[in-house]
Amino acid sequence: MICTTIREGEDCVFMTAAGCSYNEGNCLPVVEECMGCQRMSEYPTGMYCKAAPDPSLKWKNGSCNMATHIKTTTETKKQKINPIKASKRR
Repeated sequence: MICTTIREGEDCVFMTAAGCSYNEGNCLPVVEECMGCQRMSEYPTGMYCKAAPDPSLKWKNGSCNMATHIKTTTETKKQKINPIKASKRR
């Protein structure tokens, strides 16, 4: 349904005919860690996340999985090569 409380005009999964069904009855504003994310948008009532109604819960256990401004890098281990076996392969 279309939100009628905080993010007016946007589609929201928590909106019902009786109003917002989220915990406090409306979305919570973004936290400091969200600054720079592309999913953040400004409304007349403040800055809110388009992906999460409570952004602080997304950052509770580390990085937000929806954050667009954080790049995750995976470190690849270089495997040790036995020089004797390597010389036999040639």
